[in-house]
Amino acid sequence: MHIFYTPDLSSETYFMSEEESKHCIKVLRLQTGSKLNLVDGKGGFFDAIVEDANPKRTKIKILQVQRNFGKRNHYLHIAIAPTKNIERVEWFLEKATEIGIDEISPIICDRSERREVKTDRLKKVITTAIKQSIKAFHPQLNEAKSFSEFILNSNCSNKFIAHCAPGNKSAIKENFKLNSEYLVMIGPEGDFSSVEVDLAIQQNFIPISLGDSRLRTETAALEACFEINFLNR
Repeated sequence: MHIFYTPDLSSETYFMSEEESKHCIKVLRLQTGSKLNLVDGKGGFFDAIVEDANPKRTKIKILQVQRNFGKRNHYLHIAIAPTKNIERVEWFLEKATEIGIDEISPIICDRSERREVKTDRLKKVITTAIKQSIKAFHPQLNEAKSFSEFILNSNCSNKFIAHCAPGNKSAIKENFKLNSEYLVMIGPEGDFSSVEVDLAIQQNFIPISLGDSRLRTETAALEACFEINFLNR
C-alpha cells in the first residue's frame, strides 16, 4: 500500500508536487493506472489512481473517500520538555504517532538542557509516521513555549503532570475518565522543579507516577501515551 500525505487536497483531481511526483514515478515505479492512497491529515482517507504518470507533475484521480478514518474516541495532548539529543524526541514522535496522539507541545522548563526547538524536521517525522501506520489524522505539533506560558493557558478537562519528587501521586488509571480529553506534562531529564510542580497543581494538574522505574523523558512520554490509549480501548 502506497500512501501519500496531501493536506491541500480539495477536489477529485490532485497534482503531486515535483518532489512527490519523482518519488512516486521514479522511486516507487508507479505507472498510469497504478492504485495508491492519500491522507489529508484531517481524517480523509482516499482511494486513488495515477491518471498521468508525469515525473514532475503526477496527476491523481480520486476514486473513493472515507471520512474520519481511524478516528479515536479520545483526544490526547502531551507536553514534553525537549531532550538535549533531539533524535530522542524524534523517536518519541514517531512511536506516539503510531500508537495514537493528537497534539504535542514542546515546553521549556527550569532544568531543560535544550531551549530551542526547530519544528520543521519534527513535523516530517510525524508525517512519515502517519503514512507508515496508515493514519488519516495528522497530530498537531506546536511551537515551543516556556513552562509558565504553556501552563497558564492550558485548557483541558483532564490535566496531569508526571514527576519523580516525593509527595502524593496517583496512577493515570486512578483519575481516568473514558472517552475524554487528556493533557499530560512530561519534564526534562532533571525533572520538573518544585516551583513548577506547585504551579501545575495550582492550575488543577493532577500529580501522577508512571511506575517505579526511572524513565527517560521520551520513554515516560511514550508510557503515558500508551496508557491512555490502552485505557480507552
